[in-house]
Amino acid sequence: MSAAVEPVHVDAHCIVAVKPSGLLAVPGRGAHGQDCLAARVQAGFADALVVHRLDMSTSGLMLFARGAPSQRALSSAFAARAVHKRYVAVVHGRVDAAQGEIDLPLGADWPNRPKQKVDRAAGKPSLTRWRVLVFDAARGTTRLELEPVTGRAHQLRVHLLAIGHPIVGDALYAPPEVIAQADRLLLHASSLRFTHPHTGEAIAFESAAPF
Repeated sequence: MSAAVEPVHVDAHCIVAVKPSGLLAVPGRGAHGQDCLAARVQAGFADALVVHRLDMSTSGLMLFARGAPSQRALSSAFAARAVHKRYVAVVHGRVDAAQGEIDLPLGADWPNRPKQKVDRAAGKPSLTRWRVLVFDAARGTTRLELEPVTGRAHQLRVHLLAIGHPIVGDALYAPPEVIAQADRLLLHASSLRFTHPHTGEAIAFESAAPF
């Protein structure tokens, strides 16, 4: 087990930490799946409880509750879409419009698990807002800021693939030439804003993308 992480915020009711790409958010199967951000945070703060998750390949800000009352309050906030998250991603190709929305229902791609897919017949409503930050002509990529209004599994990855702009380094969804452009998924949870479970005050954190 690796050493405890150094969180970006700690108080009596919640913890915010940055998950590296390639580290599980919560424990996985088998002995090799026990090292995860939750375990590393709990090594330093035994009362830390999981509130939400990030994909293993995604880096960025994760929120933990301290104690069951805070976990209930924060979980309810996530369920009510009262926790606002923004991500930075680098995608293949040039995104021409300055901003937009992707409103496509998503569901499990059962023959190809754990993949998800656009499923207009039986998928759950899913909405992603995006805006262009910069186009890199030399690499043929666009840096985007993303806001997932809903929180479906792999939502950002599948939505961007669906509009023809897969995320660079996405080994699960991108074509080989796009995967090869980076040694990791270029997706980072860069902003987290929520209501403090005890004080009721608005609280926000930022984390610069490491790519």
